[in-house]
Amino acid sequence: MKQFSKTFKIIAGTVAFITVCSVAFTSSDLYRKIAKSQRLINEAYKYLITNYVDQLDTDVYTSTTLRNLMSELDPYTVYLEENERDGIELLSKGQYGGVGIQLSRRNKELTVIAPMDDTPAQRSGIISGDVIRKIDEQNADELSLDEAAKLIRGIKGTVVKLTIERYGTDGQIEFNLTRADIHVNDVTYAGMINESTGYIRLTRFSKNAAKEMKEALRSLEKENAAEIILDLRDNPGGLLAAAIDIMDLFVPKGELLLTTKGRTKESTKTYHSRRPISVSRNVKIAVLINQGSASASEIVAGAFQDLDRGIVIGQRSFGKGLVQSVYSLDPTKSLKITTAKYYIPSGRLVQKPDYIDEEIILQSAEEDSIFYTKGGRTVKGGGGIHPDFTVEEEDLPPLTLECWRKGLFFTYAQKHKHLYRSFDHLKNDENLLTDFKSFLAAEEIDVALPGENQFREAWEKLEEYTNDNKKLHVAFSKAEEVIIESENALFANEIVELGRGLLLEFASLFNGTSSRIKESLKYDLVVQKAVGILSDQVAYNGTFTVEN
Repeated sequence: MKQFSKTFKIIAGTVAFITVCSVAFTSSDLYRKIAKSQRLINEAYKYLITNYVDQLDTDVYTSTTLRNLMSELDPYTVYLEENERDGIELLSKGQYGGVGIQLSRRNKELTVIAPMDDTPAQRSGIISGDVIRKIDEQNADELSLDEAAKLIRGIKGTVVKLTIERYGTDGQIEFNLTRADIHVNDVTYAGMINESTGYIRLTRFSKNAAKEMKEALRSLEKENAAEIILDLRDNPGGLLAAAIDIMDLFVPKGELLLTTKGRTKESTKTYHSRRPISVSRNVKIAVLINQGSASASEIVAGAFQDLDRGIVIGQRSFGKGLVQSVYSLDPTKSLKITTAKYYIPSGRLVQKPDYIDEEIILQSAEEDSIFYTKGGRTVKGGGGIHPDFTVEEEDLPPLTLECWRKGLFFTYAQKHKHLYRSFDHLKNDENLLTDFKSFLAAEEIDVALPGENQFREAWEKLEEYTNDNKKLHVAFSKAEEVIIESENALFANEIVELGRGLLLEFASLFNGTSSRIKESLKYDLVVQKAVGILSDQVAYNGTFTVEN
């Protein structure tokens, strides 16, 4: 096999390009097993190509065979051809055509890690945890991550249909998303949210992340920020180097930040902070995470927690802690193979278990569930980062969810923006929600309450067998009346959430993404929790207290 020696940057949890080299195994038994397996595979391939009843396209068949060879491994170990390597370059290019969605596989299902800020996916109501069942009319379960990403990306202005399933929502939901130019922004907002608390929203770790973080921190320093909230929610990760550079800003030189462990010398490394800190130890830090925080986000949040440099608030993170390396097969074809795992300073493994069928590996190491921070307090293992303070994010009620799904907030704002001189002018309009209610009435929205579809199915089935049962019919009829009354009351019951949705879209239209984020922080339960703890010296310091 021809070898290539070009060295690339490591990408946390995404791709790690390394110098291709021969691995020196000391076990002759392993060599014999490899040789025996190779002979078996070669013989089977030869007989199939030469004897199959129909003549096979050897190029297509070989590609299919290589993909199937890795199908039982983790979702990040894949075969790549030249036209499939485009996605690997996105972090350094900073722009592509698509809908602004980050994907992974969880329990073998194509899952949304996070929608990106101010993108078609976010505006339409795609959320972290959504499971994609179809891309256009193609079954997503049959696609690799690279294949799915390729189908979703496309020319600006074209439409892609995603069929998703959402936890807590009946049936499947269809989204028709118009592709746009997706710009990779790292720090999408930085500013003061009260007299002493600064806030930074970091959406990914691309090549500009550390530079933008320095600029954001510098601006907050000028505002005399005594506390900083670093929001990594729905941040899918990115470049490992960016994560290390950002930790350098907060952690004294020489601290262990991360360890990678694999089977080879090249895959086993340690990373330490390399520079004097830029942010004083006296500045209190709160890091926000959720299930959409993955990879490099988990490295940063985990390091803050393990080194007792800050508190972590929100929900358990995604649990994506595998390192990939790309090995060239020839100038146009390569293998992206998981070669190591990420471990944060306490020794915790970032990756959640069950990423591979344990029957095909020789041994599965048991991971401890309890670990200790630098100061001696206990933290949980088991994959992902467990927050110091758990705050559940609010589920959207049915009518509000439907408005996001169909882009009705965005549509209404686009049509009515010309009526207002500014965002402040709009906020003073007492008739805004009344007008929006009329707008929704014209849209003839059909909102199904949770369990309503199952109720109607049960009614139909029971009537097939008991159509002469008047008592049953009366009971179901009364239940339907209650459902109709509840649906009619949806607008009044959800008026707060509907008003917030309108304000967010108008804020974005008038003043851009940063204004949208600033407005959303007013209603953000996780942010408000962070503000409360940071402002309470006893509560903040108590987090780091070790119980004897």
